[in-house]
Amino acid sequence: MMNRVRSTKAGLRAVLTRAGLLGTAVALVLLTGCGSADLTPIPDDMPPGAGAPLPLIDLDAPGRAALQLRDWADQQGSLGIPTVSLEAYGYAAAVMARSRPDCGIGWTTVAGIASVESKHGTHRGADVGDDGKVTPGIRGAALDGSPGIMLIKDTDGGKLDGDPVYDRAVGPLQFIPETWTRWGVDANGDGIADPDSIDDAALTAARYLCAMGGNLTAAPGWQQALLTYNQSTAYMHKVRDRAAAYSVGRKA
Repeated sequence: MMNRVRSTKAGLRAVLTRAGLLGTAVALVLLTGCGSADLTPIPDDMPPGAGAPLPLIDLDAPGRAALQLRDWADQQGSLGIPTVSLEAYGYAAAVMARSRPDCGIGWTTVAGIASVESKHGTHRGADVGDDGKVTPGIRGAALDGSPGIMLIKDTDGGKLDGDPVYDRAVGPLQFIPETWTRWGVDANGDGIADPDSIDDAALTAARYLCAMGGNLTAAPGWQQALLTYNQSTAYMHKVRDRAAAYSVGRKA
């Protein structure tokens, strides 16, 4: 009797184990199938795609005109980009579509750069306010010529970056003061070109990229623009990968 009972229990355990393994295998197949079916492949084209089309808005509306893109930005929730930041990227692309239609810069490119440079204005716990202001201000390392860092002595008396000895990149799009002084633009209607404003920084970046690359709808111009922004092929590919993810509705 004892042997028979042990045998029966062992057989029952074997049946349950096989059933459990079979169930687990089926579940894994189902989960794997669903996951791969739901994710759109990220293209490796260069330049990256333009992403979700922008609605028509009044580019000259008073105040923060980018706010008109709130509904559009909310619809792109799968991207994981702060709403206010995404509004700024969309507005920058819309402005450039009017002022430089030959450029063709997409909001995805601006978003890709902002993702790499500052996590869309949230680097080290910074926050993007409803008005587009990034606080505390994001500042890069001192450009003091130490290993791996270029040497740029102070060009603004520390006015923008707080460093009277060396320049530091400033804001969510990480402009050096000299570049910001030349290219900085007011995009939110407050009368100030502020590198810590995601609106001003995004439009300034778009203007700069169009000026440096010309036609950004073709690979040569897009590559030239990105390599002017940061002279690193690895950087260019990182931006491309993130912008490409955004172009098909995926997080980067």
